[in-house]
Amino acid sequence: MKKYINKIAAILTPAALMGTVACMDLDETIYSELSKDNFYNNKVEIMQGVLRPFTHMQAWLAPTGQSGHYYHSELAADQLAWPQKGRHGYDGGDHIRLHYHEWTQRENRLRDAWSLMWAGLGYVNSALEDLEGVDFVAAGLSEDDKKSILAEVRVMRAYHYMKIMDMWGNVPIVTTVGTPTNPETRSREEVFAFVEKELLDNVELLEPLSQDLVGRVSKAAGYSMLSELYLNAEKWAGQAMWDKCIEYSNKVIDGEGGSLNGSMRLDPDILGPFNNTNHLSPENIFQFAFSRQGGFTFSWGGFFFGYGNMSEALNVTYGGWNAFVVIPSAFDAFEENDLRKQDWFLFGPQYKYGTNEPIIATEEYDGQPLVYVNSIRRNSEGATGEGSMTEGEENSGARFHKYRSGTKEDENYQENDYIIYRLTEIYFNKAEALMRKNGGAATQEAVDLINASRERAFSDADWPSEMYTTATLTMDELLAERGREFIFEGKRRTDLIRFGKFTTTSWWDHEPSNDVNMELFPIPYVQTALNPNLDQNPGYIE
Repeated sequence: MKKYINKIAAILTPAALMGTVACMDLDETIYSELSKDNFYNNKVEIMQGVLRPFTHMQAWLAPTGQSGHYYHSELAADQLAWPQKGRHGYDGGDHIRLHYHEWTQRENRLRDAWSLMWAGLGYVNSALEDLEGVDFVAAGLSEDDKKSILAEVRVMRAYHYMKIMDMWGNVPIVTTVGTPTNPETRSREEVFAFVEKELLDNVELLEPLSQDLVGRVSKAAGYSMLSELYLNAEKWAGQAMWDKCIEYSNKVIDGEGGSLNGSMRLDPDILGPFNNTNHLSPENIFQFAFSRQGGFTFSWGGFFFGYGNMSEALNVTYGGWNAFVVIPSAFDAFEENDLRKQDWFLFGPQYKYGTNEPIIATEEYDGQPLVYVNSIRRNSEGATGEGSMTEGEENSGARFHKYRSGTKEDENYQENDYIIYRLTEIYFNKAEALMRKNGGAATQEAVDLINASRERAFSDADWPSEMYTTATLTMDELLAERGREFIFEGKRRTDLIRFGKFTTTSWWDHEPSNDVNMELFPIPYVQTALNPNLDQNPGYIE
């Protein structure tokens, strides 16, 4: 199913859609023309329409090189940064302003994120308009298939709006392409209610999660969206909804939404959800079904990978921009005996794959062995936790190693899917809701949920001293453990906001703004200039 999804999700180009026309003859003959009236003739063509938004969504949700939701969620928070490194990475100060919370409504990358995410919503609305008029029976499907497929697209629309609401809060609600021309701003509470209704009206019509649904929206994915929605309801809708978060988390945990490999359960391997056969991981719920063999590779190297010679360290064919690094305080948050610290990062001396021959640096340390250090400052060999956003070098900071492509000889090389929801997150959601209902104190059930995933990160010998108890699992510790478990997964800004830490806390080279308005990004200036009915978010000057 994974290869099938990638095949039918391919983007049709204008040339493929419009056929061939003569170059000089003004009385052109069109030999073929595709429209919604003559295209959706079978299941493959219908699924091309359903999955078109997926081929776009990866551009703003996954860390694949675009300045979308992922970029802003991680680089505005306390775990990842894109510092200037010597002559590289200044980029007009974009990443520096984001780290310092000094952005304005004229940020090009915020404009790009807005365009990407709203364009994705347009693809969803367009697909719905097309598919609602299709004769599914004539195409070889049933009326039940139609209900399920339309529900899948509507749930995807709800997901788009949830992430748009996360970034900008007060935005229009548009369900038809191009109508109205200048939609009016709706409050975040109204957007929340729209997302909730879309999900509740459609989630039970979805198919249960199975191997055939990898890369599509299953019932388990819909339940997970509701779990996330209700977890953040106090911030997004002004009203806590902890019981609803627990209710839909339970549906996922209990397997009511389906499962992979027989039952919904945590992967015993901390690398299992991210490796190059992660479509088989029993804890993965919703993912982009990337595939190199299918021509649709999850290319995380750009943001995360170092320059040139680092490809020799992993025996891979891709390189990177030497962009994202781990903030020193985030790396320090892992204990030395935490297996995640050992397995999810590139740190220390780097060697050519399978040898003791060092990787040679090419920039500030040209000709010397490359050694990643937990510091972001010039001449940082041996230093820890120091520096600033303008003092980085090619060896600054621990680097990403959570997803594993395998070597270029591996038969599953770069077959990794990008994970949007996994069961561990649902465990954390339920545990947090239980604690918040209990005045911030841990219940034994909450402790058991967090320990279930944390146990994988420690040896049998270390585990007795590392497990949480109702006394040690405080709200601050829950946020810290959530940060450790979901580092690199695009969730940190939302978590910090929900815990009241986003604008009030210092980290590494960041001082708090103490401005609650910064919890929402500004509507890009170009959008407010084009649409007079858009209201700028509070705290931002036109």
